[in-house]
Amino acid sequence: MYPLIKALSFLYIVIFANFVRAQVCTGTFGQPLINQTFGQGNNADNWYGPLAQYAPGATTFTTFKGPPGQNPRALAPNQSGLVKTPATPDNPYPIYWQHHTDHTGDSNGLMLLIDGISTPTVFFEQKMDNLCPNTILRLSIWVLNTNSAAANAPPPKMILKVIDPNGNFLGNTSTGNVTADGMWHQYTLDFSNGNNSTVTLQLVNDTSTDSGNDFALDDITVQACGPYITPFFNLDDTSLNMCEGNTKSFIVNADILPEYINPVYQWQENKGTGWVDIVGATTKQATINFLNQPKGTYLYRLITAINGNIDKVNCRAVSDPITVNVTPLPLAEANNSGPFCVGNNIQLQASGGTSYNWRGPNGYNSTAQNPTIINATKAMEGEYIVTVTTNGCSLNAITHVQVNDPISIGTNVQEISICEGKSVQLSASGGTAYLWSPANGLSDRKSANPIAAPTETTTYTVTVSQGACSKTAQITVKVNKNATTDAGADQEIVSGQKITLNGKVSGDVTYTWTPASYLDDPTKLNPIATPPRNITYTLQATSKSGCSSSSDEVNITVYPQVVIPNTFSPNGDNVNDTWNIPAAALFPNPKIKITNRYGSVVYQSTGPFKPWDGKMNGKDLPPAVYYYSVYLNEKFQTYTGWLMLVR
Repeated sequence: MYPLIKALSFLYIVIFANFVRAQVCTGTFGQPLINQTFGQGNNADNWYGPLAQYAPGATTFTTFKGPPGQNPRALAPNQSGLVKTPATPDNPYPIYWQHHTDHTGDSNGLMLLIDGISTPTVFFEQKMDNLCPNTILRLSIWVLNTNSAAANAPPPKMILKVIDPNGNFLGNTSTGNVTADGMWHQYTLDFSNGNNSTVTLQLVNDTSTDSGNDFALDDITVQACGPYITPFFNLDDTSLNMCEGNTKSFIVNADILPEYINPVYQWQENKGTGWVDIVGATTKQATINFLNQPKGTYLYRLITAINGNIDKVNCRAVSDPITVNVTPLPLAEANNSGPFCVGNNIQLQASGGTSYNWRGPNGYNSTAQNPTIINATKAMEGEYIVTVTTNGCSLNAITHVQVNDPISIGTNVQEISICEGKSVQLSASGGTAYLWSPANGLSDRKSANPIAAPTETTTYTVTVSQGACSKTAQITVKVNKNATTDAGADQEIVSGQKITLNGKVSGDVTYTWTPASYLDDPTKLNPIATPPRNITYTLQATSKSGCSSSSDEVNITVYPQVVIPNTFSPNGDNVNDTWNIPAAALFPNPKIKITNRYGSVVYQSTGPFKPWDGKMNGKDLPPAVYYYSVYLNEKFQTYTGWLMLVR
């Protein structure tokens, strides 16, 4: 029985092959009149049903399975179901069903999944109503072999067949073997519907086995053959660009090949909410009045049909749209950093575009976005207009530049002198705000008339402001130092010695030493002194600027000459009985040491000087030569030598 059915199917195809090839479209196939997508799913589920809910007009003669219960893993032969992908997460046979989205790549788009059988029966129908009679139509269907290539399963194969409401054959074609390559394959059939407005697509199984005959269907469409329609604007453009707010008329036209017999026309417009007929635009060439439209994209298309069919959606040809792009005007802004002062630089600023063109007083112009005008004058005051352009659209913005008169500063002095520790009042005029710097020594740096009492000569700068304008002036306060003196540290000398006084003074002063006695020059800071006795000198300094005078004293202690005898005779005759150094008595802590010729200490004294009586531990020392060491203080050398003890 099966070979007979195959033979009849082959004969059926051959008989109608010439009929199918005869359906030649001399124009072009337009937009889909029928578009069966099998619906849309969600992010949660994979299986869907019933078929009538998601795919109106579609019928399957297989056993349709909705969302499965206990066993969602596979379909049995002659079963079908709506799915997002053939490969479910818990499919135990991933080698067979391969994971794949619908034909458009939509992860939630549905497809009809079928496990075919081997008998050549109709397993799917799609009814197509409201077609225009006597039209060449193109049927298109997308098929996916859901098996993986690794399964090495026999491929599915089917026949596309179209019949009229009475079951009369209108055309058919075979898909051939649908390859298991993980790709959707498109199959088409061109046919004429004669006088019928309704036809039915039938899919007939043409595979001789149940095993591996697993496939999915998606995106079944029917398109009518109509003329080529090429719409254009009056300048032969397929798009126009204009700026927001423009009012403009333009002409639309179209080349149509071939024309319908006794054609009629209708131009349509889409402003983003759907296609609408343009009233009065019923000729192939029409004028569109484009009045002050907001930014956006505007689409225009031409529909044409045989007279009497223009209102029948499936009996007319529709062109691709041509576009009017309305570009928004730039958000033009103009500013300046003023008000400005005469002599300042004027800074203009603009924003909102990609190019700029400035115009201003005295013929000023610039193409910079933020131009600078140097050395402002009153003549530069006024309105500056900038034309801001972006994407070919322009808008003007205006900013007003104010140039203020220059400030004239007055000060009470330019330079003044004060004594150290004194103060003086400074004064400035010519503005409404004042700021002095540095702040050191000022009573109030923001006052127009501050009191200045610097400790050093200081140049004060005052910034005088009026509004945004400012100017500076300077006053120098010269500080004359008070006289200071330093006569130096007290000193000690031996009578007959010379000593240099270490005087110091500061300030612009005159000075002198008093008394002038024993000084080589009392008007020098470092005179040489040769006093014979103790004396106090005073260094007196007087300011030449009339500032405070100063004085300081230095004490000179004069010791008698140090005379060390080298012989004495401690024999009790009260003549030269002790070794005495008279000058040593004038020092508080002299250090005396006497040794014999062997280096042994025979006498030693620290503190107030006591003459030596020639004894050691209360016993007379024998006549001999002894050696001494005398230390008076750090300012004198240590005296050393020998002495003779005589009995």
